[in-house]
Parts: sequence; structure tokens; C-alpha cells
Amino acid sequence: MDFEISEKVQQNRMHLENFMDEHVYPREREFAAFVEDEKNLWQYPPFFEDLKAKAREAGIWNWFLPPEYKEWSPGLSNLEFAPLMEVMARVPWSQQVFNCSAPDRGNMEVLAKYGTPEQQERWLKPLLDGKIRSAFAMTEPAVASSDATNIETRIERDGDGYVVNGLKWWTTGALNPRCKFFLVMGKSDPEASRHEQHAVILVPRDTPGVKIVRALRAFGGLHSPGGEGEVLFENVRVPASNMILGEGRGFEVVQGRLGPGRFQYAMMFVGMAQRCLDLMVDRVQNRVAFGETLGEKTSIQHEIARSRCEIEQCRLLVLKAADEMDRRGLKGARPYVSMVKIVAPQMCHTVASRAMQAFGGMGVSQDTPIHAIFTASRYCQIADGPDEVHLSQLGKLTMRGR
Repeated sequence: MDFEISEKVQQNRMHLENFMDEHVYPREREFAAFVEDEKNLWQYPPFFEDLKAKAREAGIWNWFLPPEYKEWSPGLSNLEFAPLMEVMARVPWSQQVFNCSAPDRGNMEVLAKYGTPEQQERWLKPLLDGKIRSAFAMTEPAVASSDATNIETRIERDGDGYVVNGLKWWTTGALNPRCKFFLVMGKSDPEASRHEQHAVILVPRDTPGVKIVRALRAFGGLHSPGGEGEVLFENVRVPASNMILGEGRGFEVVQGRLGPGRFQYAMMFVGMAQRCLDLMVDRVQNRVAFGETLGEKTSIQHEIARSRCEIEQCRLLVLKAADEMDRRGLKGARPYVSMVKIVAPQMCHTVASRAMQAFGGMGVSQDTPIHAIFTASRYCQIADGPDEVHLSQLGKLTMRGR
């Protein structure tokens, strides 16, 4: 399979790299200093909206939406977007600058694919414009949510609306003041067959009964200004028109959301791992210990070589997955989506660990993005379905000849 980058994508990539060089990399330490100061919790740096405006003016905006969403898509296939997402991800927070960040990315795809005209007008368009943010509430503390059939939040019909009751956690973006709505997965019909019991419904954040219980720390970090939260939905009433697709179709909606999301995660980890390797290469060629640069030491050379091999292997797998999605759709690409979800975070975690070791004390400090990449790649081996679930699914698919 030939994954040669087209001239269009090469031009887009050069345009993006120039933007990163001019506007994003120079702000990296300033961004980190601002968001890591707890006096600035749940706030964005003063320059952030200006960066978004510049990105939109430059036309680097919503590039993740594939051509099937004609009204809103910039027309890039998954295969074309993959090398661009890789560049965006080299500074993890820059994805939001280009309106290509989770969880909005997946929520925009849900609303573009399944939303009613009313839902699209009220919620999708402001998301596409970068004026608001959103969250996806699925995981629950009381059940093993890796098996989504365990989800027990109730979504019950009551007259002309639905009432939502349940406790969610690890809801990314819940603490962000710009988060204006949740997509909530819950049980709408406990008596239906196993995969037809659930639904996804849109809940505005300011609806009575929605309560942010607490912010959750991942590896000690709050991840402001987005953050992961525990959210209580207590007798939350929303109109029936907020239902996504219909009762009992929650699994269909979730699979439509998580499949592309897992693939986009993989692109992100290739970019973050490449950034770690680039930083490591520069570091070891300029750092002297025991009379020679670190780069002259055989052990360091081997770590660099291994990292390059692993990144390139993962990059090619991601491109293969992208091509399969473009040609055969999400269902046809399912084995490859599982593969990249398993391989990419593990690969990135390994490369980040090597870079961290080469940097020594600086590698665990706020002076490089390595520590953030290291932790993100570790918790994403749990997020969006733990590796074990994808390994089992891939094993079954393989035994069935897929």
C-alpha cells in the first residue's frame, strides 16, 4: 500500500508547521505556566482566543471532519488528516487552537451524523465556530464501565420530556466554564435486549439538577482548563427533542463516536512521540557527561534507534487504519481501530520514558512537554476502552478471519 502524501496535504502540512513555528511553539512555556498556576483554574491564557482567531483566519479549522459531512467538512479524508493531526499533537493543547480537540471532536461528529436540524443549529454550529465546548458523560464509578452494558444512569420518558438520574465520572471537559452541554449515555429500557437498553441524550449544563461533584486528578494533575469531573444528574429534566437518534440506540451512537475518536487518538500519539524523539535527539547532542556528549554513548544511540523504529511502525499502522476507514468505513476498519488503540499509547509511553531519562531532572519538570505526554499516554491505555478490551476484540476478530 502506497501512503505517499498528496501535494494538497503537503501544502496543508507546510502551512500548519509554519503556524506552529510562528504562533504555538513560542507560547508553549507561557501556556504551561498559566494553566499550572492554581490561581488560574479553569481559565485560558489571555492570548488563547487570539490564537484561535489566527488559526481560523489561516483556514486551519475543523480539519478532522471527513468529507461525508459536506456542509461542514473541509474535505479531508482520514488518510489526508492523519499526517496533519500528527503535527497538531506535537503540542497537545494546540489541537484546541484548531478546533480539533476531544471531546468536542467526537461530539461534533455525533451531532453532524445523528443530530436533528434543531440540535445542529443550537449546539453543533457554536461548537464548529469554537464558541462553546462540550463533554461526553459515559463512565460511572459504581460499575465496570469497560463493559458499557453495565451503564446504569437512567433516562426515563416522562410526558413530553425525559428525566435523567445517575452519577458519572472521568467526564472530560466538565470543569471547563465554556462547556455548555453534555452528551449523556444511560439506560432507557432495562427490559430490552442487551445492546438496545441504552440511549444518548443531550443535557445543557445549566439544567436544574446537574451538579459538578468534584474535579478528579489524573496523576495528581487537574488538567485545567478542561479537566475531568464527577458529575451528578439528579432528576434532570430535558425535552424529548434532546434525544439523539432514539431510545435504545445508544450503542449505535457511542460506536459512531468512539471509533473515529480512537483512531484520532492514535494520530495524536504518533505526533507526541515524534516530539519526544525530536527533543531527545537535540538534547543528547548538546549535553556533555563524562567527557563526551550523551549522543556518543551507545546506549543512547540504541534508544533513539528503537524509538524511531517504533514511531515509524505505528505511523504506518495509523495510515493503514485511515485508508481502511476511508475505503471500507468504520465497520470494515474495526480490526485496525483496535490495533492502533492498543499500539499507539503504549508506543508513545515508551518513547516518552526514554526521552525523560535522557533529559534527567528536566524531563520530569514543566520545562518540556515530556512529562505531560508520558502521563497522557499512560492513562489513555485505560480511557476510551482499556487495552484489554481491544485485545480481546482483536483476538476474536482475528480468529474469525477478519
